[in-house]
Amino acid sequence: MNEIIFDVREDEADGGYVASALGYGIHTQGDTLEELRAMVKDAVNCYFDETMQPPAIIRLHFVRDEVLA
Repeated sequence: MNEIIFDVREDEADGGYVASALGYGIHTQGDTLEELRAMVKDAVNCYFDETMQPPAIIRLHFVRDEVLA
């Protein structure tokens, strides 16, 4: 595997950001973008142990919903 993609959304209820990996059971959150980036790296490192090849690239895909009245 070469890369893993995270879907990132703003948490409207509590603030901050929530990230979920596409195709993997990896989910994390952070209050700021800097914290989210660190938490995503930590979550990927925890998920891929020494018997598994970790991804070379971690991609964050930011999704923003806009409501027009």
